[in-house]
Amino acid sequence: MRKDKLVATAGEALAGVHDGASFAVGGFGLSGIPNVLIQALYDTGVQRIGVVSNNCGVDGGGLGILLAAGRIARVTASYIGDNKEFARQYLAGELEVELTPQGSLAERLRAGGAGIPAFYTPAGVGTPVADGGLPLRHHPDGSIAQASPPKEVREFDGRQYVLEHAITTDFALVRAAKGDRYGNLVFNKSARNFNPLAAMAGRITIAEVEELTELDPDEVHLPGVFVQHVVPLTPEQAADKAIEKRTTSVPRTPEGSTA
Repeated sequence: MRKDKLVATAGEALAGVHDGASFAVGGFGLSGIPNVLIQALYDTGVQRIGVVSNNCGVDGGGLGILLAAGRIARVTASYIGDNKEFARQYLAGELEVELTPQGSLAERLRAGGAGIPAFYTPAGVGTPVADGGLPLRHHPDGSIAQASPPKEVREFDGRQYVLEHAITTDFALVRAAKGDRYGNLVFNKSARNFNPLAAMAGRITIAEVEELTELDPDEVHLPGVFVQHVVPLTPEQAADKAIEKRTTSVPRTPEGSTA
């Protein structure tokens, strides 16, 4: 019999989190982020956590609320983006940051979920990503307190490749458009970015689901073997999707001139 993984609330799903735990978190900017689980994680009061995510949210949104509260000790990400508080903490020596190429980050998460300990990639060869020297932590005066070490580089068929290690975390927080009570998930459009990969990397993966339903096996994006808890969202929670940057343009006539 398949295991029913349904949990009534995000708070109940996060009951086992602890200080110092590591989290893989899905989403890209504010697209596809598990904002209900992030808020519930904030409400636990957990401290000194490590986060693996494409970025660390924005000021006042997503993982940015945990960052602003000083709850995050270490971040593995591909970019800092427009998060001013992230940049401030990093440069002030309050936060350890491992920057990694975006594709390498994706594959490190996938490899962790697949049980592959490491892999070789050409991304980063000939740069500080492979040679070392990227600032992991700064002194308060902005000087480098700890730099990344050099990585192993090998040649295959006349081309250089750098060794990247897989990532696994204590927990993973993801958001899916649809899911069933057994943990099978379907992601919508751009939300199918880092969410499946983060889910694979977590030892305990919690998915917030916009629509709880029965799924045809052929439509499943991520099988339930990677998911331990499913949290169904209310219609209000499912509809609450922040926009990182809203832009507008001047209406134009069919001829292309400004109306």
